[in-house]
Order: sequence, then structure tokens, then C-alpha cells
Amino acid sequence: MKKLIRRLSLLFAAGTMGGLVNSLLVWFFGAKGITAHFGVAIAPALTGPWLYRRLVWGGIWSVLFLLPLMENKKIQRGLIFSLGPSLVQLFFIFPAVAHKGFLGVHLGALTPIFVLFFNAVWGVVTALWLRWTE
Repeated sequence: MKKLIRRLSLLFAAGTMGGLVNSLLVWFFGAKGITAHFGVAIAPALTGPWLYRRLVWGGIWSVLFLLPLMENKKIQRGLIFSLGPSLVQLFFIFPAVAHKGFLGVHLGALTPIFVLFFNAVWGVVTALWLRWTE
């Protein structure tokens, strides 16, 4: 039991670190007009509530790393697991919760590409954090 709690704590911490890097990258791309340059209206303000929510979800999504899939290939594993939050964002959050259209296309035609990219960063950072701490 103690080992499981330690593992879950480590996973959550790694996921929140991935969420932090992901969030800062999303904010940076918006603040510097990179997303706008590509016609995508993703430019969040860097606020406590916005960041907190993303850190917590990053930690929650990290439970995917409990799956025994490609355990020796950390980066590829992170990229595969990043598809989970991407699919939820594109097929549920954008259309049903945020009312931004299927795949978030009301934010711009390239929105799905940015979502996949930003979440890939989460997955890679989470995987690297786990590699460095295990």
C-alpha cells in the first residue's frame, strides 16, 4: 500500500509539472501572438484559477502512466498518453462545455494541431519527470 501511495504521489507530481510547462507554453504562445498568427484564438491570461485548474488536471491525467504500455520508451509513452487529454478537449470540452465547435474550430481551423502539440508537451515533460525521479 505504501508503495502504491508513493507511486501515485510521484505520478501526480510529474503530471502537475507537465501541466505547468504545458500551461506556460500555452500562455506564452498566446501572449506573443503565435497562436493568433496561425488564426487560432487561444491566448489565455496567466491567472491563478486558470493555472490551478490545469495543474490539477495534469496531475489527474498522469494516472495514464500506470498503464503497462511501452514502459521502456518513456517519450513515446508520453506522446501516446497525451492523446487522452487531447481527445477529451477536442471532442468534449470544446464542443459541449466551451461551445467552441467540434474540435474547437470556432477558435480557428488549426486549433486541433495546437491542442495536440500543447498536450504532447505535457506528455513528454511528465514522462521525463518520471524518468528522472524513478
